[in-house]
Amino acid sequence: MLVPLSWLREYVDIDVTPDELEERLFSCGFEVEEKHELGRDISNVVVGLVKSCEAVEGTHLHQCMVDAGVHGTFQIMCGADNVHAGGRFPLALIGATVYGTAKDHKTIEGVVTIREGKLRGHDSFGMLCSGTELGLTEDLYEGAGYNGLLVLPEDAVPGEDVKPILGLDDWIFDVSITANRPDCQCIFGLAREVAAALGKPLRAPRLDHSEDGTEAPLQVTVEAKDLCPRYIGHYVSDVRIGPAPQWMRRRLALAGINAISNIVDITNYVLTELGQPMHAFDYPYLKDAHIIVRRAKEGEKVTTLDEKEFTLTPENLVIADAERPVALAGIMGGLNSEIQDSTTAVVYEAAAFQRDNIRKSSRALGQSSDSSAMFSKGVYEYSTVMAMERALHLTEELGAGKASKVHLDVNTGNSLEARTMTVSLKKVLGVLGITVPEEDVIRIFTNLDFAPELSGDTLTVRIPAYREDIEGYQDLSEELIRMYGYEHVVPTFLPTAQVTMGGRSDRQKALLRLRRALAAAGAHEGMHYSFFSPSDLDLLKLPEDAPERKAIPILNPINVDLSLMRTTLAPEMIRAMARNEKRGNMGGRIFEVGKVFIPKALPLTDYPDERDTLSIGVFGKEEDFFTLKGLTERVADCLLTKFRYRPAEKTFLHPNMTAEILSEGRVVGYMGKLRYEIAAELDMELPAYVAEIDLQALSDCFPRVGHYTPLPKFDVEKRDFAFVVDSEKTCEEIEDAIRASCPYITNVELFDVYEGLQVLSGKKSMAFSVVFTPTDHAFKDAELEGFVEKILEDLKVKAGAVLRG
Repeated sequence: MLVPLSWLREYVDIDVTPDELEERLFSCGFEVEEKHELGRDISNVVVGLVKSCEAVEGTHLHQCMVDAGVHGTFQIMCGADNVHAGGRFPLALIGATVYGTAKDHKTIEGVVTIREGKLRGHDSFGMLCSGTELGLTEDLYEGAGYNGLLVLPEDAVPGEDVKPILGLDDWIFDVSITANRPDCQCIFGLAREVAAALGKPLRAPRLDHSEDGTEAPLQVTVEAKDLCPRYIGHYVSDVRIGPAPQWMRRRLALAGINAISNIVDITNYVLTELGQPMHAFDYPYLKDAHIIVRRAKEGEKVTTLDEKEFTLTPENLVIADAERPVALAGIMGGLNSEIQDSTTAVVYEAAAFQRDNIRKSSRALGQSSDSSAMFSKGVYEYSTVMAMERALHLTEELGAGKASKVHLDVNTGNSLEARTMTVSLKKVLGVLGITVPEEDVIRIFTNLDFAPELSGDTLTVRIPAYREDIEGYQDLSEELIRMYGYEHVVPTFLPTAQVTMGGRSDRQKALLRLRRALAAAGAHEGMHYSFFSPSDLDLLKLPEDAPERKAIPILNPINVDLSLMRTTLAPEMIRAMARNEKRGNMGGRIFEVGKVFIPKALPLTDYPDERDTLSIGVFGKEEDFFTLKGLTERVADCLLTKFRYRPAEKTFLHPNMTAEILSEGRVVGYMGKLRYEIAAELDMELPAYVAEIDLQALSDCFPRVGHYTPLPKFDVEKRDFAFVVDSEKTCEEIEDAIRASCPYITNVELFDVYEGLQVLSGKKSMAFSVVFTPTDHAFKDAELEGFVEKILEDLKVKAGAVLRG
């Protein structure tokens, strides 16, 4: 909201600098996004008195001698048609900065610096200025719109700075108003806050007016009382349409509003001053002199003042006469009842509309205005009464018309009187955690117009009707501290708090180790939304009773693609690999550590189980199943555990290249190759592999700490074995049997698998490399032979394995 300092001073005596005022506003909860002096780009421009003015033969120029007071007298060449001896005009001295203009002398083209020059052979030591060259318009200063020199008052003293004379020393504050303070989205509302912050008296706008206008019939009916709790209509006769006075046009211009005509400008002025949108209907165009506030009929049409036609629904609120809509309620008036030059009687409207209805209608229709923005934030009934009185006063003051006694106020009976609230001062201060002297409490609440009374610990205040945001003692605490000053808040511990050493938790440390290990292996970490689509589950070909389909639906999703809380990370990882391939990345490794959300029941009766989960994806011609297995082994190493693998089935993974991942006897995940048909559905040509590990199931591994093991003092021994076993035997079974046969075995590694003519049908050959590590002495040959014999004996008994010949 644009707030001119000069307008604020209409209601409050402000004796602080603009910088200090900005700080006070910020401390009260109002952020000043920007502030600037109106004439910030204008410098070294003074009042110039033309002492002599002689036309230069054969040109449009005049040679002028201009008195600049203490700055001296200068020869100025000027081509303006209104320059004359005895005239007072703005004089830009050498080195001054003003605005450059285009050939039309009306369009600003940046800031220029005035230098000494020659015009038609004559020296010129400065420049006499137009209003445009000083950044002024006709609304900002009378005469500034003329295509010539800007004429200054007769009492302007030569050599004085022109900024105070032209109002260029005014400051504009762009203030951000929070959603809970709609009472401050106007100049007077903000002036109340400034007065309270500075401890200054507040001057209210004048509301007095006579009611001697001619009366006429008028009827107001509010059918949609749920959407319009208050509607005031007042008939004004003897209307004379013309321009508003310069002071009003200037204030509107400083607030970013263009002047139109006196009646329309009055409604815009009240909107800006008091935060109450108003509208003026041309009375003769209201059929049967009847105003009806109702829901629109299905398919009903209205054309607004900007000549846009809208087709309405019953969700839209309209102001209608006896036959058709004449305005979109709270948004914009209708073209069929606009104020014209011939208007002689008007009906002023001031109303309170439900904010959510105006906001939804504005968005649905794609039509917005200053009024709709104001109503969307909230307009209270309190301001409707005050605004109507203010509009009638201004109408009389400007001579734009005469208020009649025809005043219709339709309301739901809500009280506009101050509300009494009694609270414990101890509770108010308890929220702040500090002690505020009682005299300061009384002073602050008095400045806020809360009429406080303090008796012991009992604080009684009267909340003005415009402060609907004050509901309890917590709100009073906020009001107190923002005026007392947040700098008085002393940091203290909560009663149950204690000093801690800080640092990462075991979980954070473990996940950090895991991330670093995977990144070191060439994997890039990705991050996806915590939501996915039902189509993602369909992509995985999951049956209807699959646990992954028991996903939590979002009540108000952004779109269907983000309508479910994810129960698995696989779909997003698969799509991430597909996106990379489509964009020309022909291989890569990706991982994500994120949450899945598993409901205990649907619909929800309790918070879901949020489980830390790891997803890994690899794709490309250089990647295979064992690349993925190597990455899962790194995970096991980070968590100081061992993974085992056994065949498994997943609807979206290759049936012969899918494995369950086990840790210490429990299933913690799966891994495998993406099915060809799913890859084809995503237009993937490269092989892709995906793994998913439930890190929550491994949480008991998080606190584990690795221990240093010194290198063996004696040489390790290595032996290779090739066993013939049944085809269904797994590597895990054979490896476990080998490890169990001897306590000195530190590593078992499969390095070859063979099925073919050289082994019997239904059999396969599996070759392992086994490492024996001594602890306290070097192994003797006899010991090693004993280890080997024990391995062969155990495998024959446990796995039916025989040594291949």
